[in-house]
Amino acid sequence: MARKDYGRTRSGEPITEELVEKLAAKAEEGFDVDEILRRRGGRPPMGAAAASVESVRLDPALSQALRQRAEQEGRTNSDLIRAALRPYLQAS
Repeated sequence: MARKDYGRTRSGEPITEELVEKLAAKAEEGFDVDEILRRRGGRPPMGAAAASVESVRLDPALSQALRQRAEQEGRTNSDLIRAALRPYLQAS
């Protein structure tokens, strides 16, 4: 009789009855939530608090100039915008 296959994990391993039992036993033992949160990926924080995302519309010429300048300087669009915005806001 063929083994029942429930698909594959993200790494390509077949999800079998044995794997389901193994994962269920591990879940019943419990997880260290603090450890999971420490290992979690994602972007590093930019400051003392979570950063917000602001949406700005740019006309095509300004958008093209921004992309070109960021590429020339080896920076991201966001980094270049932040660098330009800081002195402007501090001056007012």
